Amino acid sequence: MHCPECIREAQASAPRRKPAILSSLRRTRDAPVVTFSIIGVTALVYVLQLLPGSPVTNALAYFGPFTTSQPWRLLTSLFVHSQGSLLHILFNMFSLFIFGPLLEGMVGRVRFLALYLISGLGGSVAVLLLAPFTPVVGASGAIFGLLGAYFVIQRKLGGNNVQLLIVIGLNLVIGFLPGTNIAWQAHLGGLVVGSAVALVYLRTRRRDQRGIQIALVGGIVAAVLALTVVGLQLYGF
Repeated sequence: MHCPECIREAQASAPRRKPAILSSLRRTRDAPVVTFSIIGVTALVYVLQLLPGSPVTNALAYFGPFTTSQPWRLLTSLFVHSQGSLLHILFNMFSLFIFGPLLEGMVGRVRFLALYLISGLGGSVAVLLLAPFTPVVGASGAIFGLLGAYFVIQRKLGGNNVQLLIVIGLNLVIGFLPGTNIAWQAHLGGLVVGSAVALVYLRTRRRDQRGIQIALVGGIVAAVLALTVVGLQLYGF
């Protein structure tokens, strides 16, 4: 879950004047198509889950233990939420609605989509490594990746990160509370990976560094996949 009031405060803390560094990042005044598309697809999957006899959850969700015959679940589980738990999807999509347009406008559509998916993958792999027999669904890993990315970018912009740190800290702590049924491992994995991807974006924002940027982001993906292999070997899947 994500605290709506804290999220609004974090958004309000962004600098009103755009520092020079923003001019080095791709910005667009167009509608945040990727953000709205992810919300739409996630909502559609949730509706399909509610249909009697729907195979959506069993086909897309990540149920521990990991199965090598269906590796796509590590990624597709981002679009599946707890069946019948409206709050689960509402909080995740509300967070995406707040932070998605901001980040999509800063880094561009393709980079934003990559950030979201890679962060979500990082969250799933963290669950595989730290809690391999835990069933996981939801976009929380990807959402935490966006929070981490926004923190990294805000820090470079010189904005106030106190409220954002409160949002991140509260949600991490909530995951450790008994009875919450929240996968803190996914939060942590998404946060780390999302922050790393954002750091690459910032350090390689010049047009002539595009090849280096792609290579470094590919390196992060390779590292995440390597950790997947480690998990498979460690737990004998």
